[in-house]
Amino acid sequence: MTQQNLRLPTRNRSGYFVFGAGLLCAVALGLAGCSGSSKKDPFAGIGSPVWDSAKGPMPKGGGRRHVGKPYQVADIWFYPKHEPSYDKTGVASWYGPKFNRRMTSNGEWFDMEQLTAAHTTMELPSYAKVTNLENGREVIVRVNDRGPFVNDRIIDMSKRSADLLGFRGRGKTTARVQYIGRAPIKDPAYGHLAAMNDELQRRTPLHQMIAGANLRDGRYGEGQPTYVASGDHVPVNSDRGGYYVQVAAFSDPGNAQRTKAALADLGDVHIKPASGTLGPLYRVRVGPLNNHASAQTALEQVRARGHHDAVVNSSFN
Repeated sequence: MTQQNLRLPTRNRSGYFVFGAGLLCAVALGLAGCSGSSKKDPFAGIGSPVWDSAKGPMPKGGGRRHVGKPYQVADIWFYPKHEPSYDKTGVASWYGPKFNRRMTSNGEWFDMEQLTAAHTTMELPSYAKVTNLENGREVIVRVNDRGPFVNDRIIDMSKRSADLLGFRGRGKTTARVQYIGRAPIKDPAYGHLAAMNDELQRRTPLHQMIAGANLRDGRYGEGQPTYVASGDHVPVNSDRGGYYVQVAAFSDPGNAQRTKAALADLGDVHIKPASGTLGPLYRVRVGPLNNHASAQTALEQVRARGHHDAVVNSSFN
């Protein structure tokens, strides 16, 4: 039987038990056992592996795309599935040090300082927007693990995610969880994840976030930019080659050409192909523009033509 991973039960500050990564066989005895039928407990095993620091830095991303079959934990059945319309409100909790550097349910490695999370049924890996309804803070996380399996909890956040949402000290909060889409398997520096949070800052609609992140993936080196939750200070990128108004990104080159022609009277409008995670993209840009003021003027003109999601960017590599 292929081993999968739950999380060890630990007591949080409120006295409730929370499951964390790596359910040990001894814990599983009451869940249809390591020696019993796998139909009731597909996660039973000896515990998830721990990353060997002798191998160097722990990898980011990787693993496999996985949905999984229905499974039962503590007499409760869970039914994993691809659910594009997922939008639920419930209790969010978090997990950290005791499960750090362990393998997650889809074969990635859990780093408590990254923006990741666990969910009982969501396809792995996926992107989800999590909003702390008690303070309005929000963040995009990479869902790459299973859990939590406690009461009405709907998502288990990494330590870093809980910090950004402002509830780690309390242990849990009321949150809204919205599915965005499939996350790329390969994201070696979590540059795409950083770009998703950049899109969150720009107030990009959820259905356009992945396309926008595809354009920005690779701009960020390890640890850049600093992850921020919505409403915090956002670092400004340096301008080395002027400003551009990014009008839109299209998977159909014909649509890009028609948009370019419609904006030709605004000045220098061109199409720049990009290699996105989900295929080629064609981004329509106005510029370069000499300064931020002229870029803002162009942005207003572009938005007046109906492109309400246009944004100003410094030059792309």
